[in-house]
Amino acid sequence: MHRRIEWALIRVIAGKEFRDRIRNRWVLAVAIIFALFALAIAYFGAAQQGEVGFKNINVTIASLVSLVIYLVPLIALLLGYDAIIGEKEHGSMDLLLSMPVTRFELLLGKYLGLAAALASSTAIGFGVGLLPLISSIDMHDFVNYAGFVVSSILMGLAFLSLSMLVSVSARDRVSASGAALGLWFFFVLIFDLLMMGALVVSQGYFSSSAFGAVLMLNPADVFRLLNMFDSVQIQNMVGLATVMPDGLTDPMALGAIMVAWIVVPFLLSIWRFK
Repeated sequence: MHRRIEWALIRVIAGKEFRDRIRNRWVLAVAIIFALFALAIAYFGAAQQGEVGFKNINVTIASLVSLVIYLVPLIALLLGYDAIIGEKEHGSMDLLLSMPVTRFELLLGKYLGLAAALASSTAIGFGVGLLPLISSIDMHDFVNYAGFVVSSILMGLAFLSLSMLVSVSARDRVSASGAALGLWFFFVLIFDLLMMGALVVSQGYFSSSAFGAVLMLNPADVFRLLNMFDSVQIQNMVGLATVMPDGLTDPMALGAIMVAWIVVPFLLSIWRFK
C-alpha cells in the first residue's frame, strides 16, 4: 500500500534547490543576462527599418522570440542535467533515499525548486526589459508582452523536464552534459533544418496538417507559434498563416501542447528514476 504524498517534504526539497541557486547567484546572473538582452533588443529592434529607440512592442517581442528560442532551452538544460546524476556522483543520493522520502517526492521537489529559479529569473529579467516601454504601451501591448514572458517560462519548464529525464537516465555527469547539449542542438538547430529538407524533398506534397503536426514535436516551435500568432503583423511577416491548420494556431491548443511537453518528460523521469 502506497503512503500519502508528503507535500511538506516536497516543499523542503524545492526550497533547498531554490536557495542553492540564490546563494550561487545563478538567478541573479540569468536575470541580468535576460534584462540586458531585452533592453538592447527593445532599443535596437527596429534598426533594420532605420529606427532606434523604445517604440514598438510587437517588434520587440518578435526580436526577443528569436533570442529566447536559443537562450532559454540551453539555460534550462544546463540547469537540470545534473540534478540527479550529480547527487549520485557526489555520493549524497544514497543518503537522501535512506530518509523517509520517496523517489517521486525527491524528483518533484528538485524539479519545482529548479523551475522556481528558472521562472523567477526569466520574469525578473524580461520584466526589467519592459520598463522603458511602459509609457508607450497600452493594456493590449502589456498582455501581449506578459503572454510572451509566460510562454518563455513554459518553454523553459519543458526543456527542464527533458533535462531531468537526461539526469535520471545518464551513467555520469559527462554523458548527461553531452546528452543535454545534443538535445539543444536537435530541437533548436537541427529540427527545423530537417523540416525544411522534408518540405523540399516532398516537392509540395507535405500537407499543412502534417506540417503542423510535426511542428508540435518541438517545444521551441510551439513557443514560436504561440508568439507569432499573437500578432497579425508578425504572422504575415513570417508567412506561416498559409501553411498552418487553423486548429494549431489557437493559443489554448498550443498552450495545452506546451503543458504536455512539461508533463510527459517529467512522468518518464519518474518512471525511469523508480
